[in-house]
Amino acid sequence: MKTSIESPKESHTSSPPGANFLPTMYDLPSENPKEPGLPDEFHDFQPELLRRTFKPPHYQPEQVFSGSDLNLYYDLAHSQWYKRPDWFGVVGERSFYESAKWRRSYVMWQERVPPIVIVELVSPGTEGEDLGKTTRQEEEAPTKWEVYEQILQVPYYVVFNRYTGQLQAFFHDNHRYEELPLTEPRIWMPKLELGLGLWEGTYETGLRKIERLWLRWYDLEENWLLTDTEIERQRAEQERLQALWERQRAERLAAKLRELNIDPDDI
Repeated sequence: MKTSIESPKESHTSSPPGANFLPTMYDLPSENPKEPGLPDEFHDFQPELLRRTFKPPHYQPEQVFSGSDLNLYYDLAHSQWYKRPDWFGVVGERSFYESAKWRRSYVMWQERVPPIVIVELVSPGTEGEDLGKTTRQEEEAPTKWEVYEQILQVPYYVVFNRYTGQLQAFFHDNHRYEELPLTEPRIWMPKLELGLGLWEGTYETGLRKIERLWLRWYDLEENWLLTDTEIERQRAEQERLQALWERQRAERLAAKLRELNIDPDDI
């Protein structure tokens, strides 16, 4: 199957300057220039797929939490400082803080359990910060990389560039991140007993079916973990096949009885 890779500047025809035209999504900014990387549709669907397939085998559902586009507050001394990972996973924690229905943010000095894995989805303008290539002034808040590596010490940090299809992974070892050499676009995470890899396929969300290259969790046997929708579809298909087999078996039995001059309706 051909891998679907996007271009950061999608193919389109711009209207000439000064022409009388209605601006399209290509003409209008999709991000806040002061905060690049704000969600587009991919930033909605990809974290959703990660959440729906994030099923660490040794944790109960109530001990697993994942957040996307959620403020992550990390420093009580600077309580207004936060980072906003595209997706992060936590294990060993209650799914809902203090029985609240929904988290409004993830506050480290209350939660106490840091993420075990963070995923960032590269957008034009965010690659430098995502990969720790940006610097800051002394009075500024720490960079994303500094927070994940030095403050939270997140064990697994994954960066996916959907425009190039490049997957990069970093493991926290000896107080710093070491990039993991990937011979294929898959990362096994022993602390979770789960793997994260690139999957080419159709993801169904709501009424939409989108075929492209996705990040998705897989298990020890390298089986892609299914969403609830896929599990239900698989169950329905198994029931259909079972019913078909039983009907065919009954028809064969009836035919055999007729060969013996026995009316199956009399049995």
